[in-house]
Amino acid sequence: MTGTICLDVSRGLKISITMVSKTRERLLDVAHQLFASNGVERTTMNDIATASDKGRRTIYTYFKNKKEIYEAVIERESEAIVMRLRDIVASDMDPATKLRRFLEARFDIVEETVKSSATSQIISYLTLDYKRLERVRILAVAKEMDLIKQMIDDGVAKGFFDPTQAALLPGVYQMIFQGIDYCHLRRNFAQLNMTAAGIRSSVIDFINNTLLLKSTTI
Repeated sequence: MTGTICLDVSRGLKISITMVSKTRERLLDVAHQLFASNGVERTTMNDIATASDKGRRTIYTYFKNKKEIYEAVIERESEAIVMRLRDIVASDMDPATKLRRFLEARFDIVEETVKSSATSQIISYLTLDYKRLERVRILAVAKEMDLIKQMIDDGVAKGFFDPTQAALLPGVYQMIFQGIDYCHLRRNFAQLNMTAAGIRSSVIDFINNTLLLKSTTI
């Protein structure tokens, strides 16, 4: 009997945790939509409660105030951007393969983001939501740089990467991708006598050839 009671309690706890998670995600989904369409300053806790079909009491169970909701939205958006990169860094691939996959994924992310959210980004800027987008970008970049540093340090420790070149890569990497992101947003590769595919291939090969020790080149 005791075992059955424990099992029921455990099952009930899992259901409760799942419901809490779903409710919190629902609130963040609604807040994100309202921030994007109305701007953060113009969005109130009442707006979020009404749009989510939740009472104010429910919202305050999860978040102390609008600022806390806003910070949670920023965190979730930035994590969604780098999640694919985080999975690669955490994988058991060797450092050389991991580096190439990381770079390929980084190009995929910006290409997919521009294709899927160009319209919503324009709407966000027109509705004064550019501050949120900039916060997301800055936090995502910080997380991305932490990940690439982890990956580089691991590659150097395992004898795959040139230590001298590895020390220079983070700053160079950041400047390269700032330019690439800008070109994708402006869609101006042709004006620079380049193609998106050509730049992708050249950057991946350049970073790999520069960082990998000759004995580990793949």
